[in-house]
Amino acid sequence: MRRTLTIVSTIIVLVGIGTGVYFYFFANTTGVTIAPPEGGGLPIAGQGTMPITGNTPDTEAPVGAPVSVSARLVKISPGPVALGAVVIDHKAVNASSSPEVAVSYIERQSGNVFSYKVGAATLTRTSNKTVPGIQTASWLPDGSLAFVRYLSGTDFSTINTYALPSNGSNGFFLPQNLADVAASPTRVLTLSSGVNGSTVSLRRIDGTSPSTVFTTHLSALRSSFSGKSQYLVFTKPSMTLAGNAFLIETSGRFSRIAGPHNGLVALASPLGKWILVSFVQEGSMRMNLINTATAESIPLPVATIADKCVWTADDSVIYCGIPVNPPSDFNYPDDWYQGAVPFNDRLWKIQVDGRYAQLVLDFSAETKDSLDAEALAINPANTVLVFVNKNDGSLWSYSL
Repeated sequence: MRRTLTIVSTIIVLVGIGTGVYFYFFANTTGVTIAPPEGGGLPIAGQGTMPITGNTPDTEAPVGAPVSVSARLVKISPGPVALGAVVIDHKAVNASSSPEVAVSYIERQSGNVFSYKVGAATLTRTSNKTVPGIQTASWLPDGSLAFVRYLSGTDFSTINTYALPSNGSNGFFLPQNLADVAASPTRVLTLSSGVNGSTVSLRRIDGTSPSTVFTTHLSALRSSFSGKSQYLVFTKPSMTLAGNAFLIETSGRFSRIAGPHNGLVALASPLGKWILVSFVQEGSMRMNLINTATAESIPLPVATIADKCVWTADDSVIYCGIPVNPPSDFNYPDDWYQGAVPFNDRLWKIQVDGRYAQLVLDFSAETKDSLDAEALAINPANTVLVFVNKNDGSLWSYSL
């Protein structure tokens, strides 16, 4: 009897560990059932190549067709996608044609890669390699490859990071259990984090030549690029903890740029001139702009969680999903990340010069339903914005 109780207790502990790891690393994603593909298990780093269920791109995607909700708002995918899409500008094929904008994304259930052409309103599956349960994708700007993250193992306690080409061929693994991954045109920034501290490393986009950027005793961090010569790290946000954001130079020197603030989330501008910071103060959300050259902090007239925003490529504009009358009786931002409280958003444009905000789109007026925008992305020409609706994981596009 005692042996049976011991076995049962062990199983409960393992399940608890797996659940804890899931929410620790992927707390800001909507749920999905992770199931092995037919004919093979989940791909695991160090166990050979990925299982493939066919790998021939389709001219027509075997999924629900995109739905034009209004003249400029389109629901691209009917089901959940991996958080993270890339919006790509394509030049005109000839003098008589117009430039095209394409959105590349990954279907979460299957791991298949799709490309949606905004002007032509066509959806094509470019890869049907099966990688079920992908939670996040960090794309190269040209859409040729995405660094995807998903859980594996009998207790789902292992985080795998796989470089998945858009055509599904010749991918490779990065080290296991990375806490964060960010991609630039030429480099990949990876974060290894644990109870003893964190290490941030750089490597080429083919996964080779890793080098340590810095190490710190701080744990539970998030990391990203901040322009060409600096990196941004900040403590994982919680309403009950005072978080800080730091800029790190290539020499490894830390400079605190924001904090301590409860619920702090930071988003660096592409050129590194600004840091957008959201936090909680007296039970309400606040949002500031921080000048990285002077450290000046400038309050903004609207507020949301910085993970619901995106910068334009020239650092001049921020687009954000701003909640309408968010409830005051829950924990920002914890409950939002965990899906306990959804938002009903409007899309706002924030002009950096002058710091004024302009309403762009009222989602509920267009869709007759509420949308909770996250994982926003925009093309370099600033003509198409895409986002994931956190309520159901679907992908949407809006022509600006």
